[in-house]
Amino acid sequence: MLFTRMELPCWCLLLLSCLQSLSAHVDFFTSIGQMTDLIYTEKDLVTSLKDYIRAEENKLEQVKRWADKLDSLTDTATRDPEGFLGHPVNAFKLMKRLNTEWGDLESLVLRDTSGGFISNLTIQRQHFPTNEDQTGAAKALLRLQDTYRLDTNTISTGNLPGVKHKSQMTVEDCYELGKIAYTDVDYYHTELWMAQALKQLDEGEESVIDKVTVLDYLSYALYQQGELERALEYTKRLLELDPEHQRGKGNLKYFEFQLEKQKTAAQEEAPKREERKKRETTHKNKIKNKTFSLTPERKKYEMLCRGEGVRMTSRRQSRLFCRYYDNNRNPVLLLGPVKQQDEWDKPYIVRYLDIISNAEIERIKQLAKPRLRRATISNPVTGVLETASYRISKSAWLTGYDDPMIDKINNRIEVLTGLEMDTAEELQMSDVAAGGATVFPDVGAAVWPQKGTAVFWYNLFASGEGDYSTRHAACPVLVGNKWVSNKWIHERGQEWRRPCDLSEDV
Repeated sequence: MLFTRMELPCWCLLLLSCLQSLSAHVDFFTSIGQMTDLIYTEKDLVTSLKDYIRAEENKLEQVKRWADKLDSLTDTATRDPEGFLGHPVNAFKLMKRLNTEWGDLESLVLRDTSGGFISNLTIQRQHFPTNEDQTGAAKALLRLQDTYRLDTNTISTGNLPGVKHKSQMTVEDCYELGKIAYTDVDYYHTELWMAQALKQLDEGEESVIDKVTVLDYLSYALYQQGELERALEYTKRLLELDPEHQRGKGNLKYFEFQLEKQKTAAQEEAPKREERKKRETTHKNKIKNKTFSLTPERKKYEMLCRGEGVRMTSRRQSRLFCRYYDNNRNPVLLLGPVKQQDEWDKPYIVRYLDIISNAEIERIKQLAKPRLRRATISNPVTGVLETASYRISKSAWLTGYDDPMIDKINNRIEVLTGLEMDTAEELQMSDVAAGGATVFPDVGAAVWPQKGTAVFWYNLFASGEGDYSTRHAACPVLVGNKWVSNKWIHERGQEWRRPCDLSEDV
């Protein structure tokens, strides 16, 4: 989703960190920062579960010792019952065991040791993810697959670039992704993930999901995409495994009928198709490959996220520099100028390096985390603010009232940009689950995250007209997570620092 906010003249993006790595419900799938809480929740539950297992093992050990003792005793007693009971102590102990001790054993066996675990589980369950979270996480994975052109086997085996903690997907995982896509009427991804589940089953992976179930989804997904021959092939395989499968038998007849119908129609269409082919031949050489500028916007976005798209000429690159920057001899920067590097020429985008410390980063994250809320959009019909499936970031607004350090950072931004902060918005902190690079599809620029840096550009010309070339979008993070701090600086209040120009595009 691309967006622009033209009421503001400039935008400052602090890339706080790029890491490889409660209320009752907080849309966990939209925020890795808050999702980390679930790791500790699960760890606590595992500890509680182990305590329960130890208690059960201790109980079973007592029962086992009792059984072993009585097994030996009853063996001796049954060989000579009268002789055994002739001893008055044995007779007394038999009465005692049956009247008292077996009752104690019954109480031991019936004793419930699960109370602590169940109580902890009940308390923690109110913070568990919902079906919406699971579906959201699945769709995020599908977005990554499309954006970075990853095949299902690469994802399933966990062979993603730069991963530290490799994780493989089971048949059940693949099946669940396919099912979520199916529910969303996304038959393309249904096919991909049901085929992966089938592949792993064919390779011998044990699973509670059987091949018949997977083949049923797979054949239908192929049919919905118009691939009748492959749908028929998988339906036949399904019936080999389960000859009495009612839906499979019905589909077999239907697919065969439709294929025969297609063949008849193709034969009738062949002469007309040949004639069209002849007419089109004369125009074939006039068809040119689409340039980047003509590529549909979504495709441009994905190309840029993958590092493809526009490549600057050497002439343009030669105009980009790195420098020590003091913002026209600003007194604050005279003795300690900042490192500045050009990222793009038009629109002009610059990056400031090492302008925020690790301690400041951690403090800002600490302040923002409990305030993070799901980003919303305005419903075009009702005007009501609501969440959207394509906007899954979370934001928190920070001011100097929250911590004096925020004022220090705002002053630093003012020194760097030379712009007035009095009319700027609060520091906006985002933990972006769909982060990665910030891309500008209209010009083919991509700015990659780098910890401790700030990226700055104007989205209004000096005349006040909007510079639509600065429209931008965030790419999904393939591995890791990204924290970003935004600073929107308003046009109002900059009259003496950035005077208006009469030319529209200056």
